[in-house]
Amino acid sequence: YNCVFINAQPELEGMQGLEVVRALCFFSFKYKWVLYECTMVHWFDVIGNTPDEDMGMWIVQPSFDGHSPNIYMIHINAIYHTAHLLPIYGTDYIPHNINFCHLLDAFRTFCVNKFANHHAFEIAF
Repeated sequence: YNCVFINAQPELEGMQGLEVVRALCFFSFKYKWVLYECTMVHWFDVIGNTPDEDMGMWIVQPSFDGHSPNIYMIHINAIYHTAHLLPIYGTDYIPHNINFCHLLDAFRTFCVNKFANHHAFEIAF
């Protein structure tokens, strides 16, 4: 997947100082002979102030301003580490034709997977 952590508030510990975003595309441009390497990202909102009581993982959802997704351009130096999101399935059946490429569009809420690797466990929790 294409999700990453942004270290928005380095003075805070774990997810309190991190933001989760989905990188939509990477690009670069020059302005006055300076190269800027950027990515367009869709922000996620953290649900709650602590990890989920049952799973022990933070819950996030895509961020919207009304009906418009919160999409911004950021410099790639703002990227701190990869993030792995697990969809929260709910009680409905999952369509047989769903592809893993569409999971971030098909589900509304996700767990930030602290078990993806030891770095994620140390960074976000």
